[in-house]
Amino acid sequence: MKKLICALGTLLLATTARAEDLKIGLVVTLSGPPAVLGKQIEDAFKLAVDDMGGKVGGLDTELFVVDSELKPDVALTRVKGLLERDEVDFVVGTVFSNVLGAIFKPVTRSETFLISPNAGPSTLAGKNCSPYFFSTSYQNNQNFEVLGQHAQEQGIKSVFMMAPNYQAGRDAMNGFKKYYKGEITNEVFTPLGHKDFSAEIAQMSTSDAEALFTFMPGGMGVRFVKQFRDAGLADKMKFLSAFTVDEATLPAQKDAALGFFGATTWAPNLDLPQSEAFVAAFEGKYGYIPGGFAMQAYDAALLIDSAVRAVGGDLSDKDALRKALEAADFQSLRGKFSFNNNHFPVQDFYLLRVAQRDDGKYWTEIDTKVFEDYTDSFASECKM
Repeated sequence: MKKLICALGTLLLATTARAEDLKIGLVVTLSGPPAVLGKQIEDAFKLAVDDMGGKVGGLDTELFVVDSELKPDVALTRVKGLLERDEVDFVVGTVFSNVLGAIFKPVTRSETFLISPNAGPSTLAGKNCSPYFFSTSYQNNQNFEVLGQHAQEQGIKSVFMMAPNYQAGRDAMNGFKKYYKGEITNEVFTPLGHKDFSAEIAQMSTSDAEALFTFMPGGMGVRFVKQFRDAGLADKMKFLSAFTVDEATLPAQKDAALGFFGATTWAPNLDLPQSEAFVAAFEGKYGYIPGGFAMQAYDAALLIDSAVRAVGGDLSDKDALRKALEAADFQSLRGKFSFNNNHFPVQDFYLLRVAQRDDGKYWTEIDTKVFEDYTDSFASECKM
C-alpha cells in the first residue's frame, strides 16, 4: 500500500509539473526594407508550429510576434512586455545583432531561454556566453571566414572591404581577415540602412582590387547590388558576400546578382530529404523561396520541440530543459548539427553561388563545402 501511495504521489507531481500550454515570443524586424528578413523568420517558425499541429513539444502553443522596428529601445520595451505581461517560456529572436544585444540581458536574467534564429554576435559567444542563450544559426564571423578562406585559396591578391558600422559589420570584417592574408585596399564602414553607394563605388572603381568583400543585408543589399552592377564593376571585381545576395534579396535583385557568391550553412538546393520537404512546403504555402533565415527559424522551433518533449512538458525544471536543449535531439534541415560549449552550433559551411531556376526564380546553390564540423573562434573564452 505504501508503494502504491508513493507511486500515486509521483504521478501527481509529474502531472502537476507538466505545463498546460507553451508561450513563445518571436522578436523580429517587420518594418521597412529589413522586413523581408524578419518575414522569412516569422513565416518559417509559424510553418513549423503548423506542422506540429499547433503543439510544440506536445503542448498547446501560443505565439506572440513583436516587431523590433530595427530599434534596440523599441525591442527592449516589447520584450519586457513578453516577459512580464505575456509570461512567455521562450523568446526567439532576433534578426540584427544590435537588437539582440539590447534584449539579451533582460531575457537571460529572467531565466527565460533566448533562442537566436539569426544574429550571432561575437560578444555573446565568448566570455559573455549564457546558459540561457542558444543559437540555431552561427557565430557571425563564421560566414565571413568562409569567404576569407575561399579568397585565400583562390589566390586573390587584393580585396576591397565594405560593411555597415554595427556589431555584425565589425564581425564581418574580422571574420574575413582571419584567413585572408592578401592586400586589403580599402576597409569602408557605412551607416546601417545606407542607401546611396555612389561614393563607395567610386572608391572601388579606382582601388584596383581584384575582389569585393561585402556584407549588406536586406534593403541595403538590394540597393547596393543594383548600383554595383550598373557601374560595370561586376565585370572587373569578383563579388564575395554574405547576406547581400540571398533568398530575401534576390527577388528584387534578379539578374543583377547572377553569378555572385555568398556563404553560409545551407542553400535551398541542399540534397537532404528533410530540407527538400521544407523548401517545397514553405514555397507552397507562402509563394517564395526560403533562405537561411527561414531554415534557421524552422530549426529553432524543432529545437524547442525536442527539448520540451524531453522534459515531458515540465517547463519549471530549468536545468533539465537546458540539458535537453544542449542535446539538440532533432533532425536539422541542414543535416549535421550539434552545440558547442557556448551554445553555438558545430556545423558545415558552404560557398554559395546565385543562380536562376528553370522556372525563372532566383536562388542560391551550393558551390563547394569550405568547412566541415566548423566551430567558432570564441568558444574557448566561454566558461560553461
